[in-house]
Amino acid sequence: MKTMYSKLPNIGTTIFTVMSNLAKEHNAINLSQGFPDYPISPVLVDLVTKAMQDGYNQYAPMTGLPELRNALATKMEKLYQSTINPDSEITITPGGTYAIYTAFTTILQAGDEAIVLEPAYDSYIPNIETNGAKAICIPLRYPDYSVDWELVKASISHKTKAIIINSPHNPTGYIWSKDDMLKLDEITRDTSIYVISDEVYEHITLDGRAHESVLKYPSLFARSFVIYSFGKVFHTTGWKMGYCVAPADLMKEFRKIHQFLSFTCNTPMQVALAQFLTHESEYLSLPAFFERKRNLFLDLLSDLPFTIHQKAQGSYFQLASYEKINHMPDKDFAIWLTKEHGVATIPVSAFNHDGKDDKLIRFCFAKQDETLELACQRLGKLI
Repeated sequence: MKTMYSKLPNIGTTIFTVMSNLAKEHNAINLSQGFPDYPISPVLVDLVTKAMQDGYNQYAPMTGLPELRNALATKMEKLYQSTINPDSEITITPGGTYAIYTAFTTILQAGDEAIVLEPAYDSYIPNIETNGAKAICIPLRYPDYSVDWELVKASISHKTKAIIINSPHNPTGYIWSKDDMLKLDEITRDTSIYVISDEVYEHITLDGRAHESVLKYPSLFARSFVIYSFGKVFHTTGWKMGYCVAPADLMKEFRKIHQFLSFTCNTPMQVALAQFLTHESEYLSLPAFFERKRNLFLDLLSDLPFTIHQKAQGSYFQLASYEKINHMPDKDFAIWLTKEHGVATIPVSAFNHDGKDDKLIRFCFAKQDETLELACQRLGKLI
């Protein structure tokens, strides 16, 4: 029998699956994986139900329903003053992670290099390596996780084909500034480097901060794939619905790959989302909604022996140091916390390719208030 050649020989089951399974096994409160535990809008549920009852149950166009792409183009014009062609520059995808993989596959060849800023969402490096390229990992500045632009510039070589960015940032909650975007534009201008911008948390910006989308910077957008998620916006992570925005020449190549990976995605949900996007308050209210949840969670944590180096600027994740509790490796601490105190989290070392351990864990605060309160009651035993 032949031995299977693995394209990802050093990759096992993701830490998100591991911790969620552990949470189920020990009946722990799951603040690890990034999904809400509260219901989605009943209006959206009714729209999906009606779409199925009305017969929208067969293949949608490969690029996505025109009605949905038109609604998204209108939304981006209002939010980012960016004129996007819905026919040639938007493709609906089965989730944001899928769109990131497809973007990497579109541009990478064997031997290329792609820059990853760490800690980073754990799909980035496997996506790069599956395509025969090499990830060049650059650490963000601890503890605020800002970008060291001199280090980025020093890491660029003739092999550099892509850089992936993420703001609001998972897992740290950092939000890129206008200055960050201008420096990225300066560094990549007049090069063959493409930008993949993971903007799935675009609406979860806290304390009055603005989201600096690539779409706001025309010269940067000209060489970018910009990724979004309906799941993060409308609390529907299980739907696996997202989209990619890119200039027509790049999108043409993206669609060549997309048509052979999934071809299209869920039709009734596309119908419903196209109509639901007219309810602008559903996404415009998210900063206030999540800021209140973050503040509640930080208030609940304030009496516990965790250290908060920086409160989340965006996303729905909060990092916390357990340096006052013990000195376990962070993965061991997260497992211990799940088993012994009934609260599941994610060790931040899982977001670093080399397992760099700053003794931090990541909490998801996209939960019902009662869930957050009960979790912190359990953690109260740490005192």
